[in-house]
Amino acid sequence: MVAAASVVVAVGTATGMLTALGDEGGGGGGGGGGADAARPQVTHSVRPDTLPASPSPSAVPSRSASPSRVTGDPAPVPSPKRTSEEEKPPPTAATRLYRHSDSQVLDWVRAHPDDPRQDVIASRIADHPAAVWFADHTPATITSRVRAVTSAGAARGRVPVLVPYAIPDRDCGGHSEGGAPDLDAYDAWIDRFAAGLGSGEVIVVLEPDSVAQSECLSAGERADRFASLARAGRVLKDADPRARVYYDAGHSGWHAPAKQAGWLKQAGAASADSSDGVFSNVSNFHATADEIAYDRAVLDALGGPAGLGAVIDTSRNGNGAPPDGEWCDPAGRRIGRAPTLSTGMGRIDAYLWVKLPGESDGCKGEPGTFTPSYAYDLAR
Repeated sequence: MVAAASVVVAVGTATGMLTALGDEGGGGGGGGGGADAARPQVTHSVRPDTLPASPSPSAVPSRSASPSRVTGDPAPVPSPKRTSEEEKPPPTAATRLYRHSDSQVLDWVRAHPDDPRQDVIASRIADHPAAVWFADHTPATITSRVRAVTSAGAARGRVPVLVPYAIPDRDCGGHSEGGAPDLDAYDAWIDRFAAGLGSGEVIVVLEPDSVAQSECLSAGERADRFASLARAGRVLKDADPRARVYYDAGHSGWHAPAKQAGWLKQAGAASADSSDGVFSNVSNFHATADEIAYDRAVLDALGGPAGLGAVIDTSRNGNGAPPDGEWCDPAGRRIGRAPTLSTGMGRIDAYLWVKLPGESDGCKGEPGTFTPSYAYDLAR
């Protein structure tokens, strides 16, 4: 395992990070809700070699020893009054990301109205939109499960963020191993995934770690994976011309921009037929300013159409990465900038919460589970 990697750890419990889970073979994760229900769950990036393997995804941060400076990105200001999705005013550019109604953080908020932490967690975390992960290889149900999310977003005039996470050899055979059995099966799964997109706006964060962590593959295997990722982008954009597809750029503490851009080009990220740009910092803590500089450097090295941009996971990077390189629920971290499609920064298309704050990396709670004490520490 590469020390600076950014890998998604698997867990078996449904949690705050929204994941649309299937029930193929009666498998292990979410429970309840039926095959077509979009159920919550987790995601991360690199975790310790001691975490247990489990059947569904859970994001963990990078173990990179390269620290980001602490920049103190501002945390979102709490909403003075919480309202339902339908009661909120028409969305602006900054607020029109979709918040899926089914997540563990929302379950916790509803179940604990008298908890003294409830108002902070509700206003600063639960009221914000987060990504929906599709991490199981379930060809029979994937189209209907994607459609359930995209149609709900379209009905509210909001933009869902979807994360396909089923690439073969996922996590290089580590704790989050899984995905499709081979690339032919993956290609067929992507076809069915794309069939659920509809015709509305949607953001696709395509396969976290699939490019940045590809060094574990042989040259031939890497070329085959990149060809499949390039195909995936084309299929997604052909199915829904309003879909915006972003490719894995790792994060600012991992590979040099030129090296990452070389891989990204092979994976189709420089082609307007398959790509709208790159994503970075998924489930990590690197400061927004560092990610902006890194992503722009990657885009410069990548070339391609002038319109290519970047999206950044700001869910837990409000205080930057810990100086000691600690990756597992490190103390002193804060939620970062609120999710928005209006960043005011050139070539930065969005700040997203790809990993939901409060999902433990395995130290303050079970890996991938929503942990209210951790959420409160991040949010207050």
